[in-house]
Amino acid sequence: MEVLYFLIPLGLILALLVAWGFLWAVGHGQFDDLEGPAYSILLDEDEVDDRLSPPSGFSASGREEPIPGLFDDSDNTDTNLS
Repeated sequence: MEVLYFLIPLGLILALLVAWGFLWAVGHGQFDDLEGPAYSILLDEDEVDDRLSPPSGFSASGREEPIPGLFDDSDNTDTNLS
């Protein structure tokens, strides 16, 4: 019976912590978009990668870089076309 003096306050503290966590999550927008993640799996991976990668000819830093092999003639060893 004496254990109830410990368990009842412990249960109340735990319930208050759960209520505080739920209210914090609601206040910070954790439940705003419940359907978006479910539909994101249906998107093609190519579409997601295209949005995240820089356009061709540009590096991640934003500087323009030449496309490899475009102006490089060192790969052409067969110059005899006859």
